[in-house]
Amino acid sequence: MANQSQGRGGDSAPPDIKTVIDNEAAFPPLRRVGMFRPFVWLKLGWQDFRASGGSSIFYGVCFAAMGLLLQLVLNNAPEYLSALTCGFLLVGPLLALGLYDISRRLENVRSGLLGSVFSMRGRWSNIGVLALVLAVIMMVWARASLVIFALFYNKGMPTMQHFLSQLFSLNNLEFLAVYLCIGFVFASLVFAISWVSIPLMLDRDTDAITAMIISCVALFINVPVTLVWSSIIIASVVVGFMSWNIGFLVIMPIIGHATWHAYKDVVGTEADR
Repeated sequence: MANQSQGRGGDSAPPDIKTVIDNEAAFPPLRRVGMFRPFVWLKLGWQDFRASGGSSIFYGVCFAAMGLLLQLVLNNAPEYLSALTCGFLLVGPLLALGLYDISRRLENVRSGLLGSVFSMRGRWSNIGVLALVLAVIMMVWARASLVIFALFYNKGMPTMQHFLSQLFSLNNLEFLAVYLCIGFVFASLVFAISWVSIPLMLDRDTDAITAMIISCVALFINVPVTLVWSSIIIASVVVGFMSWNIGFLVIMPIIGHATWHAYKDVVGTEADR
């Protein structure tokens, strides 16, 4: 089997990438990636962010504005704010679709905001199926989040100040443990079906079901690296919210571009067979 990656400039695969699945079916060959490869993806994402100019900044502004709007509108409703904030993580891979396309176009030395939107024509049907799946998962999560709040705050919902004081003082560990465990289940499901599936559909117009299966299989053969990568994404989102959403201006575009390079490293091409 060949052990090559069709990366930027056609370079051969780095030593920490190995092709491990090479079926003659519709599935592309999948590679096992080194545990610390996500830091290379971040470096490449930073390079794309710098090369794309205002296009990536536009998406960063959208992410920051979305986070700010959630905080302003739901400031007195922590149960809804926390549910939608976590939902932000669930639909994030879909919202970064334009960033993946910018990175794809940069490989051909062309980029632009309008191009990143209109170049996706013809792929919306497949991407729409995954969007529907993510929307359903987000709605189920929102309902589960409200139920958890109702169980632990059955005498009335807390104010945002009271909720945050309890959260940071660790006075309600039972709530925190249950909330994090349930949230972990939903986040893991979304990460498994989307971490390479959306770039795959954008790049090769793969149908949604096949793309989600490929994404799950790629995760199972890359558990160590996906743990590192998902931890980086969660930490980045936390930093973004803790910086009053200003961090999203740069953090989310870099994560979006890096996700494209994660897909390129993990999912091989016919030339790898």
